[in-house]
Amino acid sequence: MFERPAAGERAVIVQLDFGVADISEQLAEVRLLAASAGALVCAEVYGKRHGPDAATYAGKGKVQEIGAELAAQGADLVIFNHALSPGQERNLERVLQCRVIDRTSLILDIFAQRAQSSEGKLQVELAQLDHMATRLVRGWTHLERQKGGIGLRGPGETQLETDRRLLGKRVKLLKARLVRLERQRGVQRKARGRAEVLNVSLVGYTNAGKSTVFNGLTHAGAYAADQLFATLDTTSRKLWLGEGCSIVLSDTVGFIRDLPHALVAAFHATLEATAQADLLLHVVDSASPAREDQIAEVDKVLAEIGAIEVPQLLVLNKLDLTGLPAAVERDEYDRITAVRVSAKCGDGLPLLRDALTEMAQEKLHNARGRRLADNALPNPDTVLESDSSL
Repeated sequence: MFERPAAGERAVIVQLDFGVADISEQLAEVRLLAASAGALVCAEVYGKRHGPDAATYAGKGKVQEIGAELAAQGADLVIFNHALSPGQERNLERVLQCRVIDRTSLILDIFAQRAQSSEGKLQVELAQLDHMATRLVRGWTHLERQKGGIGLRGPGETQLETDRRLLGKRVKLLKARLVRLERQRGVQRKARGRAEVLNVSLVGYTNAGKSTVFNGLTHAGAYAADQLFATLDTTSRKLWLGEGCSIVLSDTVGFIRDLPHALVAAFHATLEATAQADLLLHVVDSASPAREDQIAEVDKVLAEIGAIEVPQLLVLNKLDLTGLPAAVERDEYDRITAVRVSAKCGDGLPLLRDALTEMAQEKLHNARGRRLADNALPNPDTVLESDSSL
């Protein structure tokens, strides 16, 4: 499995500005990521560049600055808030003489710590192995030599080739297990579809408050914390809304900027439930200055998993930090577009329940209308018999 930073491990963060984003927001986010992984951030190195350096990403001068901070702070881990190539990681480790991880590795590590269910652990391991496959050469240069010596003479392949072959077998096994779990999920979704129940999935940027909204509506007691990726394993509860109306509400993993593609692929079975939902409750941290960018990032991931066409209801959370009142927003056709709530304080949650009731009743009404229309159609066999008697 992937190496995990030990709790309290001293780390230096590197953030470079290529002139395309808000550096302060990115720094704040990577600080939270590092803390969520258990690292103690003791220094930050940032600078401006026109583009990444091919060999070390940061360039020779900036790497020397990173080395100076490592020595001054007694740190032994460097975290780049960027995606590094395997070659860049190796070059940086060779120069800095310490471990270097990129944003993808950091997120994978957090996922490895958070996964609780057997399915979540399988998905995380698959993503880690996919990421590790291109990085097997790290620290393994002695394994490039051909096998030899007493007890080591073998099939004529290097140890590195053997490890890649074994890794490939493990990946194949994990994918097979996840396919079986995906089929089980499909059967459960079909059963809920036949029951004419509105299937609702909570989506949103990580730490937007999805699990707090989920607990506020269902009293499920799902784990909620002020940290990134507090929820990995999907939790579903049936929510009774009165008047013979109910929905199935699912709390899912949060999204983030530059979410690793390996994670999106590995969590396909989990994220497919989002694509199959009737409605997405898109929870937004309304107090965040980067909320519009976060909404765009969530929509980008939804498009990647085939869920962008699923109807969305914006849940503007954390009103306790903005001072705005709880309210329901509607468009010119009187359709609900957003609900302003504070899940932490409970303000606006009754309005959200009312909005869900309205949408669930509309689905139930449409489903009954389609069923009545289908029953009213003439039986083709009966028509053929009457025609033959003429």
